[in-house]
Amino acid sequence: MRSPRDFLEEDVGTGDVTTEALIGQADAEAEIAAKEGCVLAGIAVVKEIFEGEGLAVTVLAEDGARAEKGAAVMRIRGKAAAILRTERLALNFIQRMSGIATLTRELVDMCRAVNPKIQIAATRKTTPGLRKWEKDAVELGGGVRHREGLYDQFLIKDNHLRIVGSVAKAVERARSHRPDLRVEVEVTDVGMAEEAASAGADIIMLDNMKPDAAGKAAALIRSVDPRITVEISGGITPKNIMKYAEFADVISLGWLTHSVKAVDFSLEISHDR
Repeated sequence: MRSPRDFLEEDVGTGDVTTEALIGQADAEAEIAAKEGCVLAGIAVVKEIFEGEGLAVTVLAEDGARAEKGAAVMRIRGKAAAILRTERLALNFIQRMSGIATLTRELVDMCRAVNPKIQIAATRKTTPGLRKWEKDAVELGGGVRHREGLYDQFLIKDNHLRIVGSVAKAVERARSHRPDLRVEVEVTDVGMAEEAASAGADIIMLDNMKPDAAGKAAALIRSVDPRITVEISGGITPKNIMKYAEFADVISLGWLTHSVKAVDFSLEISHDR
């Protein structure tokens, strides 16, 4: 897996020509500040990026903390050229990850007001190359990671079932292949939900189901086996999530990572001539 510092290469390329022409060996101090209230994420990664360029960093607010509008979150000291070279990457990282953490916290707080045990989960709809850090940001906002990839949990989807032929057969094959992993089945109606529950799935994902149908499916699943985790996914947004929160164990939504709005931050340099 690439390090965030590796991403600097695509920005700098053969050199920061503007900074090289204008700045020379000047020293400077800079401050990163939140321009809106948020839950912070990406702070530790950005500290690593700056320190990798020989800069001294003082963290003023840690990952997972709430930052008010205007609050300084980090100070950086050292060569001005190094600060300018890394500025955009650092801001991009903090802005995106804090956006994810902030939205996650908002949805967790909303849903737990009606269901204190509910979990809000990320999906695999992440930016290629950034999955680890985007899912870290979800956790910093109070959410959970769900699957990290294709290797750590079974998720039997519609295309699998078209080939295998039945939910029961698919669950049986998964169990015999890796009995140590949880088996999740994606279903799209109440009948499939009952079939998956009877087949012994650990988790049943109600995919793209209307709230009324999803509520009926959840009740049916629990009547078959109350130990089964009921997950809601597919088409979930901040606008409709509360329609499912009362009866879901988990709500997973790609919105956290594919449609999130970045939080605005600034980096301002001070330099004594």
